Amino acid sequence: MNLKTHYRLFSREKYRRVIAAVHMVYRLVNSTYNTKELLIRLTRIICQLVGASSSCVHVFDEQTKKLKFIAIFNGKVNILLEKKSDFKKISKEERLVAKGGVVVRSRFIGLPLVSDENIGAVFMRRKKTERPFDDFDKEVLSVLAEQVVTAVKNLQLHEMQQKVILDSIKSMGKFFEKHGSLNKSSHASVYYHVVRCLAEELNMKERDIECLEYASILHDAGSVDVPGDVLSKTSRLTPKEFKEIKKHPQKSVELIKPVAFLRPILPIVLYHHEWYNGMGYPSGLSGEDIPMGARVMAVVDAFEAMISGRSYKKGKNFSEILKELQKQKGSQFDPVVVDVFCKLARQTKCKKYLSSMAR
Repeated sequence: MNLKTHYRLFSREKYRRVIAAVHMVYRLVNSTYNTKELLIRLTRIICQLVGASSSCVHVFDEQTKKLKFIAIFNGKVNILLEKKSDFKKISKEERLVAKGGVVVRSRFIGLPLVSDENIGAVFMRRKKTERPFDDFDKEVLSVLAEQVVTAVKNLQLHEMQQKVILDSIKSMGKFFEKHGSLNKSSHASVYYHVVRCLAEELNMKERDIECLEYASILHDAGSVDVPGDVLSKTSRLTPKEFKEIKKHPQKSVELIKPVAFLRPILPIVLYHHEWYNGMGYPSGLSGEDIPMGARVMAVVDAFEAMISGRSYKKGKNFSEILKELQKQKGSQFDPVVVDVFCKLARQTKCKKYLSSMAR
């Protein structure tokens, strides 16, 4: 192979790596819906594309301009740092780059993430036993840094929009709770935290968890159309009154459906009273025909109903409820969801949320 051919092949390989870098980050951005997940996955991609032994991405808080997250990939596992105590361990070189400087060493490169302002920094390292970084490695990292800036800014904007949407939904939820609601407990403030914990443990996708969060606030919206004397009745409901209650999932859907961005939550809202054995309502769905989000919500809803009680029924204690859920798995509830819920219910963080559901 002559020198000219060798150079051409080398140049082609360089262009291929740059194109691969842009393409991989583009795919990552289009499949990631929160900044933390993006940063974690980015650190792996940097190591893969540049051949680094470890990489790190710092991101600042938009309002305070102080360090918010540090995502690290050490070649084996990912680490996400969020505590101020962890930030004290940052090296002088990292602090210099975070302020807008550029550091290039034989086995360490750090570049600032700059948009209209500095939003963070990106770093990569190689071990002493590995070859030193060259100018092309720096160029590839520069391309990646530009992509990271775009990705982080877009996700921050998305998260800000989602916060506005969530605040609006919470306002709607408070209205429905005040004017109807099958449940007057602290439902709206903690219910969706429990739902999120359970959904994350079940490895549901972030977009599906987001839908669950919205559905958890609005799933009983249709109770505004249920007669007040039925909702407040202190004795057991008659078959006719229970039939009226059973209409609320469809009524909730009718209320929510005109809001375009809420349409993905409609199956969860409509089917969260279906039973795993097909004996629920409104459609008698069974097993995996019931949307996963609805199966998750069914378990949390049942727990909430049992611990807070109803106007005609005293609440149960924690131990009694878990036994009841286990008893009903496979009939009323998805067995997998029940088992995961019971495991979480014994953990401190989730148990705190669950306990606050009691009246």
